[in-house]
Amino acid sequence: MAAKRIILITGANSGIGYDASYSVAAASPSNHVIMGCRSLAKGAKALEELQERKPAGTLSVLELDVTNDDTIKAAAEKISADFGVLDALVNNAGVVVRGSRDRRAELLDTLNTNTVGPFVLTEALLPLLRKSKDPRIINVSSAIGSISIRLDPSHASYDLPAEAYRMSKAALNMATACMHAAYSPWGARVWAYCPGYVVTNLTGEGDRQRRRDSGAESSETSAAGILEILGGQRDGEAGSFLHRRGQQLPW
Repeated sequence: MAAKRIILITGANSGIGYDASYSVAAASPSNHVIMGCRSLAKGAKALEELQERKPAGTLSVLELDVTNDDTIKAAAEKISADFGVLDALVNNAGVVVRGSRDRRAELLDTLNTNTVGPFVLTEALLPLLRKSKDPRIINVSSAIGSISIRLDPSHASYDLPAEAYRMSKAALNMATACMHAAYSPWGARVWAYCPGYVVTNLTGEGDRQRRRDSGAESSETSAAGILEILGGQRDGEAGSFLHRRGQQLPW
């Protein structure tokens, strides 16, 4: 029997991570998706829901908080013990900080989850990624992290401040460029990917209806874009900032 393709998706118990976990598992019986979740209880519930849909591939859940180095170390050890390899990493976990005690805390907490966490996690998983025949890293970014777009008054997001979130995603884009430069010589492919404006819990459960009312699409459309990258349809664009439906974004 052919070896499974091992794919870790962070922030997998809801939204884009949840839909991507199902889409990737359903795409092939050879795919095994590790659902990285900060809350093991929420992760177990999400895993049960997805397994009830009977995807062709398999899934498991893993406790993983990208802001906690102890859980990162434990997760790397668990993946090594269980699978011995990691074929793809989807750095999806992200946050919009609300009600922070002050501006500095808002900025640092946002950067810690959205930029520092994915970078530290990726470095911890490099030994496992280097064992893959086809290592892939997808950093889930955002169009509003594009410096070029921020300076364009005609863009729909121009009047949206969101400084902390914008800065964190711009920094994640630079992390992507650094990963591409450092890892492509040994065969890894790295992308930044904007999942589009979709309905998720990113800005809170209570904000879902406002997102729908303002034109947000289903997060399943974001999952389809991730699946395209994992499936090899966008290999020629490695090292780029991708959008859905074949589009690219300016850095």
